[in-house]
Amino acid sequence: QVQLVESGGGLVQAGASLRLSCVASGGTFSMYTMGWFRQAPGKEREFVAHIRWTGDNTYYADSVQGRFTISSDNAKNTVYLQMNSLKPEDMAVYYCAAGSSWAPVLIHKYQYHYWGQGTQVTVSS
Repeated sequence: QVQLVESGGGLVQAGASLRLSCVASGGTFSMYTMGWFRQAPGKEREFVAHIRWTGDNTYYADSVQGRFTISSDNAKNTVYLQMNSLKPEDMAVYYCAAGSSWAPVLIHKYQYHYWGQGTQVTVSS
């Protein structure tokens, strides 16, 4: 059974950095694209970034392009989201997800089959 466990969230001031981690287990993840989504209170869950386990095919939402970096460590079955220059509007619960499609762009929730429980990121102004 595939499990995704996120960690690394917390409370930071605007302009600070955080690194989120997602540890995957229970599957053959070389076939998957791993994504990060986020959901703020009262809003829809939105796409943030994705990467293939091979390390290629990274893609970012316009709102985080240039500030966030997604990466993977196959040896540790872990995907990271480095978040720099955080803004109050980045505050949300961040979710890790795994999808088996090999489409070049996977920005929709329905393209992902497995989800983590989420980690809270709070940014104070």
